[in-house]
Amino acid sequence: MKEEKTVKKFMSLLCVLFVLLSVVVIPVDASRAYQTYTYSIDGDALYSPDAYTAEKCITYTSMGLAEPIQDASDIVVDGEGNVYIADTGNDRIVCLDSYFRVRFVIKSFLNDQMIEDHFSKPQGVFVTEDRYEEGELKYKGRIFVCDTEASRIVTFNLDGSFDSIIEEPESDLFAENAVFWPVAIAVDAYDRLFVVSSETSEGIIVMTDKGEFTSFIGAQQSVMSLWDQIWRRFQTDAMRANSEKVVSYPYNNIDINKEGFIYATIYHEKLVSEMTNAITSKSKVGTFAPCKLLNPAGDEIMRRNGFWPPAGEIDYKNQFSTDRNGISRLNDVACGPESTWTVFDVKRSKLYTYDYDGNLLFAFGDSGSQLGNMSNIRSICYQGDKILVLDGSRTTQRLTVFNRTEYGDALIQALHHQNTRQYDLAIEDWKEILMRNSNYDAAYIGIGQSLARSGKYEEAIEYYRSAYDTENYSVAYKEMRKEWMSRFFLLIPVAIVAVCVLLGWLLKKAAKINQKVAVSGKKRTYGQELCFVFHLMFHPMDGFWDLKHEKRGSVRAASTFVLITIIALFYRSVGTGYVMNPQQTGYSSIFMQVLVVLVPVLLFAVANWCLTTLFEGEGKFKDIYITLGYSLLPIAITTIPVTLFSNIVVAEETDILSLIITLGFIWTGLLIFFGTMVTHDYAMVKNIATTLGTIVGMAFIMFLAILFTSLVMDMASFVTNIVEEINYRL
Repeated sequence: MKEEKTVKKFMSLLCVLFVLLSVVVIPVDASRAYQTYTYSIDGDALYSPDAYTAEKCITYTSMGLAEPIQDASDIVVDGEGNVYIADTGNDRIVCLDSYFRVRFVIKSFLNDQMIEDHFSKPQGVFVTEDRYEEGELKYKGRIFVCDTEASRIVTFNLDGSFDSIIEEPESDLFAENAVFWPVAIAVDAYDRLFVVSSETSEGIIVMTDKGEFTSFIGAQQSVMSLWDQIWRRFQTDAMRANSEKVVSYPYNNIDINKEGFIYATIYHEKLVSEMTNAITSKSKVGTFAPCKLLNPAGDEIMRRNGFWPPAGEIDYKNQFSTDRNGISRLNDVACGPESTWTVFDVKRSKLYTYDYDGNLLFAFGDSGSQLGNMSNIRSICYQGDKILVLDGSRTTQRLTVFNRTEYGDALIQALHHQNTRQYDLAIEDWKEILMRNSNYDAAYIGIGQSLARSGKYEEAIEYYRSAYDTENYSVAYKEMRKEWMSRFFLLIPVAIVAVCVLLGWLLKKAAKINQKVAVSGKKRTYGQELCFVFHLMFHPMDGFWDLKHEKRGSVRAASTFVLITIIALFYRSVGTGYVMNPQQTGYSSIFMQVLVVLVPVLLFAVANWCLTTLFEGEGKFKDIYITLGYSLLPIAITTIPVTLFSNIVVAEETDILSLIITLGFIWTGLLIFFGTMVTHDYAMVKNIATTLGTIVGMAFIMFLAILFTSLVMDMASFVTNIVEEINYRL
């Protein structure tokens, strides 16, 4: 009996533990609705602590509404924290207080003719605040509503009473039969209205609060195929008029920051290809960017200093379903504190927050049914340190409230200290962030910027290195270089003159040696064979003729130039400066460089010799090898100085070095072409044909080599398996 009681107690204890584990463990795991992350320079996700966590979900019943919000299109918050929702499906504007309870609902109103009026699918809403000067009210805040299908903008006082109707603007700049269909609006401090019309492709409409048209700004560049562009050049004016008109594409949403700059998002199926190219090429230009920042004049001024341009999702590798593939579909933008701004991706139900420089601060969100998950996001806005997300099905929308975490507070505080030029405090903030998230590249950049603005450039570049930020690194390094050049101001021109004089003397010395050897009739020494390359590089036709017929070169000299090229390329792989190789990739052993140079040389020599033997070529295999060896020197003499200078250049100067490297390879290619032509005594056309044939022959030889290697490995594996089987049987 005693043992039975003991067993029962033990079983009861196990049941209690199981229940406790199911209560405690499962919700903790299930409560993580999404993962917050940023992107590395390679486009890989770097997980970070949550900057925002979901606090609660507000439904229409908890708001105090009698019917659900349907097909809502926009949400904004005023200075008091009151929330305004464009409830498109119910033809109304819902105003909530800062606690998300109904203040008032605008569904019908008496218009300026004192006639009862109604909305017709309102899609946009914007609120301005009362402005006081010296204690007196100078500007009365208003609620601006885009009454979309009524082709007008209706304004209300902040208490919900009717104010005025702004009718469709008129101008000759509008296209014929143009339809004014306002879907989004922003108003600046000067009462200028910036309106997005879904049926207007000329750009954002700028108008006064009286409805007077001012201008179009920020028109999206149109897309034409190359064939259409060529064909239109040959068309007459009448043909162009009758052909399909080339139009731009309208924006889908806008917001305005405190400085009066307009953030805008755009997406269109016909722009996907151009947008994808702009993102993958890390373009700094906003021509086909899905996010734009426009000044009041319409100039695109967005900074794109991050690893990737602001465009939402960057990593497409893990997006397998069709509707989630490709670039993000950004449908709204919201301006946040300290010049931050947030966009959302309809496809992935995620939010992406950037700073003013275009660095991704964090991304979070996912689709699902848990608190914090979202589906079919309609609009977003900031309410102080909260983010409000309006999402849900078409017939029922909800409001999800995201609270900023301590980690998010630390980010905003660091940006605040940086924006107010309190750099010492900003450094401490960024260091605290790094203690929480050591993979956060924006923190390294933030510390670097704060140090650089304090004049500590040498310390700053070390932090820029940690984040692979070549642009800011270049700015700091340029200042260091200026200081260094000012110290050695007189020494630099002396060194340049000395190098030029030395090069001139060496070339003259080589020319004298070559002239002397040409008439001596004696056997060439090794040094004389090496010197001849300087004549050959600048006089290829005469040089290759003498190389073959006058025996001015040799296999040993050609092999020397091959070795020099190998050493030069190896030095390039290990000695390239940070700006041209920030991740220090491309390093390879000397053995790999031997393969990189020697294999192509031997393949070309074998393929060319085999082919030219059949087509009456006069060159032997030895002649071809010598020609190739002597032709390689331009690669070495451009690679070595470029690698040296890569350690002292800044980002905008790297194109010059890349051009020099390219010219070196082109120079070598031309020498090989003319060298084989002279060696085989071919005409130009025949040499072109044999060169192309040689390239095909190289590919064929490589195919045979790979096939042979595969067969040998299969045979070796077969024999090994037989031996193992025999040993096993024995």
